[in-house]
Amino acid sequence: MENRVLSVSMIVKVAILSAIAVVLMMFQMPLPFIAPPFYQIDLSEVAVLVGGFALGPIPGVLIELFKNLLMLIMTGTQTACVGELSNFIVGCAFVVPAAIYYQRHKSKKGALYGMALGTLVMTAVGFITNYFFIIPAYVMFMDLDLEVIVGMGQAIFSFINSKFMLVLCCTTPFNLIKGIVISLVTTIIYKHISPLLHR
Repeated sequence: MENRVLSVSMIVKVAILSAIAVVLMMFQMPLPFIAPPFYQIDLSEVAVLVGGFALGPIPGVLIELFKNLLMLIMTGTQTACVGELSNFIVGCAFVVPAAIYYQRHKSKKGALYGMALGTLVMTAVGFITNYFFIIPAYVMFMDLDLEVIVGMGQAIFSFINSKFMLVLCCTTPFNLIKGIVISLVTTIIYKHISPLLHR
C-alpha cells in the first residue's frame, strides 16, 4: 500500500512539474546575437531539473517527455516535430547527468557540479545531434536548402560558411548559455521549493 501511495505521489508531482514546464515553455526568446531565430531559449528546463533533483533522473526524463508532448498537442508543430525532438534530446542530456550526480552527492556543491556536468553533456550532445541529425532532418522535412540555414548563421557571424561552423559557433554557445541560465535560476529557487516535492 505504501509503495502504491508513493507511486501516486510521484505521478502527481511529475504531472504538476510537467504542467509548469509547459507554461514556462510558452515564453520563448531567441538569442539573435549568437544563434539563428529557430533556436529559442526558455525556462522550462528549470521545472525539469527541479524534478530531476528532487525525484530522480527517470522522473526528470518523464517531465521532459510530457512537456514536449503537451506542447505538441496544445500548439502543434512548426518544425515537423524536429524542434520538439531536439528539445527532448538536449533536455534529457542536461537533466539526466545532473540528476544522477546530485543523487550521489546531495549537497549544494553536488548540485552545482551536477548542473555543470549537465551543461557540458548537453552542449556536446547538442553539437553531435544537430550536426548529424537535427539540422539535416529540419532541412529535409521543411523542404529547405542547407545554404539557407547556414546563411542564417552567416548573418550573425560572417565567417560561418558550413554546417559544421554553424553548429560550432551558434549551436554550441547557445546551449552553453542555456545551461548556465537554467542552472542559475534553479540554484536560486530549488532550496525554496524542494521541501514541497519531498512531502
